[in-house]
Amino acid sequence: MLKKYTITLIPGDGIGPDVTRAARIVLDAANVGIEWDVVEAGACAIERHGTPLPEQVLDSIRRNKVALKGPLTTPVGTGYRSLNVALRTSLDLFANVRPSKSLPAIKTRYQDVDLIIVRENTEDLYAGIEHMVGKDAAESIKIITRAASERIVRYAFELARREGRKKVTAVHKANIMKCSDGLFLEAARQVAEGYPEIEFEDRIVDACSMALVQNPEDLDVLVMPNLYGDILSDICAGLIGGLGVAPGANIGDGVAVFEPVHGTAPKFAGMDKLNPLATILSGVMMFKYLGEMDAADRVMKAITEVLDEGKYLTCDLGGSAKTSEMGKAIAEKL
Repeated sequence: MLKKYTITLIPGDGIGPDVTRAARIVLDAANVGIEWDVVEAGACAIERHGTPLPEQVLDSIRRNKVALKGPLTTPVGTGYRSLNVALRTSLDLFANVRPSKSLPAIKTRYQDVDLIIVRENTEDLYAGIEHMVGKDAAESIKIITRAASERIVRYAFELARREGRKKVTAVHKANIMKCSDGLFLEAARQVAEGYPEIEFEDRIVDACSMALVQNPEDLDVLVMPNLYGDILSDICAGLIGGLGVAPGANIGDGVAVFEPVHGTAPKFAGMDKLNPLATILSGVMMFKYLGEMDAADRVMKAITEVLDEGKYLTCDLGGSAKTSEMGKAIAEKL
């Protein structure tokens, strides 16, 4: 069929090639017309390109506007604090979006969880502005700006409006960090005034952490600065079965990179052993971003059917299937 989309594919490190290969089988079976532009980044790119983040990777994403990537390792001694942070910074991918939705056959302590974390991706303590103060003390500088705060909160409200969500919660620690988190909260309240049809509340981050494990059904879309988003999104992943079933997206103005939340799991590299759901679900997010809603719904239905049947589950999901076998089973449902 005629190719409608050229999408950058970064297989990544560790189990990355296994899970992206399985995801590619599924996404191709959805038949929306994808041509993959495969590029290397991470530890695997150093020998060939001399850097874990070659400029051609960034050029490919800028050209194609959309990418799907596997997990990346930041090799020691490369000059990068984090390849993921470097990628987000280089492309100004300001919104990190991590939905957490319960899946059938994934056993957890919770049922019917359906949350979205919207995390500011460019500043806060993750800006990496830190230094030693003498030999026995270290100082990190927390950067919060009005522009970035307004931008991420507006994104959260637009996401809520687009997906028919009822409430947005701003998460902060403004009771202690009155200037930085106080500015974030002030910006959130001002933006919220422009969305009267959506309920708005704010919660202190520690109280919100407790609420997530006591009554996750009381929360819907949560928006917050970078550090809190990193922590709370892992709590949310824990509610639905762990990082192995947690998809993610990094969104900028006209550019988006979709990726599983989990790491590279290097001891399982090349073993075709662990489940590819987080990457496939990231592909579902990608389809929604592209406006391919029917394809997104069909892939979700296929995932649900395979999980319900329980025949092609990998070892981390209680079965014995290979990564590739699970991917093929989902593709066949399509």
